[in-house]
Amino acid sequence: MIYLSLFLTVTLGIYGILILRTEKKVSVQERLSFFLLNNEQEQKTELNEEEHLTFYKRFIMPLFVDFKKSFKKRMPGEKEARIDKKVQMAGSPFGMTAVDFRIIQLISIIVLPMIFFGYGTLLNAGKGIVVIFVLFGILIGFFAPHFYLKQKTKARKHMALREFPDILDLLTVSLEAGLGFDAAITKVIAKKDGPLSMELHRCLEEIRLGKTRREALTGIKERLDVDEIKSFIGSVLQAEKLGIGMVQVLRVIANEVREQRKQRAEETAMKAPIKMLFPLVLFIFPSLFIVLLGPAVIQVIETFKNG
Repeated sequence: MIYLSLFLTVTLGIYGILILRTEKKVSVQERLSFFLLNNEQEQKTELNEEEHLTFYKRFIMPLFVDFKKSFKKRMPGEKEARIDKKVQMAGSPFGMTAVDFRIIQLISIIVLPMIFFGYGTLLNAGKGIVVIFVLFGILIGFFAPHFYLKQKTKARKHMALREFPDILDLLTVSLEAGLGFDAAITKVIAKKDGPLSMELHRCLEEIRLGKTRREALTGIKERLDVDEIKSFIGSVLQAEKLGIGMVQVLRVIANEVREQRKQRAEETAMKAPIKMLFPLVLFIFPSLFIVLLGPAVIQVIETFKNG
């Protein structure tokens, strides 16, 4: 009986070891097949995506990216920083960078003179006129991108100045409700859209990435060259430095900003009659004179003819 139990114990132990080894091999094979199948599926999906890519994404876009990298290496650092500041002040339209701006400027300097040359040739103008057209195209190609950035910057400043009083009121109310400065800015960003709210959102992101509040707010002053906003940021930084209550400072600034907005509205209203004078003199008065005095002039002319 003892030998039988010993035999059964040894046999069952060997059988258990064999089962464990086979189960381990099966699990390893299942895991390998799972990962291999996933890799094959990923490769197939990547191949399918590459097949569905357009010619622009497969061929032209990589060439353009390589060209931008080589162009950036040749571009001086000071010039790039100066153009980048202008682009950021304009709000980076269409995601434009300093390198993109220079490429667009070079393309316009090349393409516009060719268009003007073709236009002059179609008109059968003389060589001197064609040369003047080409020079005019070069000037337009050089200054047009700068003019576009200048107009975008001007429009962005105007929009930021218009939304500034409302944002300041929301910020003051949020701080009075007990929120911290960063939480109040987050609340303002969720409620308002526009250049100033976008700059505040960028300020928060820079703070989360490790910049100090002073550096992040100073960046807003550099990108939005508006006197009222610069004064507001300077007051906030000064209050933070001296430990003054932020709510009191913002309440005073909000009253000043509302008064300035009222003065700007009155100034615009006073300019309206002067601006209306030119279309009145050039377009409306001549039409009135023609309608009122036209028949009388015709009668006088007919009277002199008959007389």
